[in-house]
Amino acid sequence: MSVSGLHHHFKAVTAISPLQFQKRLRLQEARRLMLGEDLDAASAAYRVGYHDASHFNREYKSLFGVPPMRDVQRLREAALESAGRWARENRSVPQDLLPIPS
Repeated sequence: MSVSGLHHHFKAVTAISPLQFQKRLRLQEARRLMLGEDLDAASAAYRVGYHDASHFNREYKSLFGVPPMRDVQRLREAALESAGRWARENRSVPQDLLPIPS
C-alpha cells in the first residue's frame, strides 16, 4: 500500500490524518502525566516529545480549549466535587451495623 493510500484509509477510519492522530495521543498522554504524575506542563511536554513549551501550550489549548495547567486544575476540582457528591449520596449505614429489631 502506498503512503498516500495509507493516509486515505486511515482518515476514512479515524476522520483525522495520522499526524493529527499522533498529536492527539501525545497531548492526551501529557494530560495524563500532569494529572497522574503531578508533572508541570513543561515536563509533561518534554516527556511526550515537545521541545518547545510555548508550541506545546498552543497545541494543548487548541485541542482542550484551555491552557494545560488551567485544564488540570479544572479536572482536579471536578474530580473532587464528584467524589464529594458521591460520598454525600452514599452515606448509608451498612446493614450489618444496624441494630437487630427485638
